[in-house]
Amino acid sequence: MEVRIFKPAKTAMQSGRGKTKEWVMEFEPTDRSTPDDLIGWVGSRDTRKQVTLHFHSKEEAIAYAKKNGHAYTVQEEKTRKIKPKAYADNFSYTRQEPWTH
Repeated sequence: MEVRIFKPAKTAMQSGRGKTKEWVMEFEPTDRSTPDDLIGWVGSRDTRKQVTLHFHSKEEAIAYAKKNGHAYTVQEEKTRKIKPKAYADNFSYTRQEPWTH
């Protein structure tokens, strides 16, 4: 059974970083999704893709995967690049271009 261990990124719909502090383990899909003929909803016989496990650290997730005999891949955490900005920089005399709308 193949699993993927990763730290989720911040969604575009929120300004905070909630739900990004824990590591997540998800099972890789083993069955393809097929649309239902009657309703048209997409479904699958693979129920493991509904399961997500949350861990406090990457090491805990790896230990759990090894203990249960899962082959795992780890996606490393991406670091944020913070660009310090100030509103006063819009009116600075050292600005290269004039500030206009």
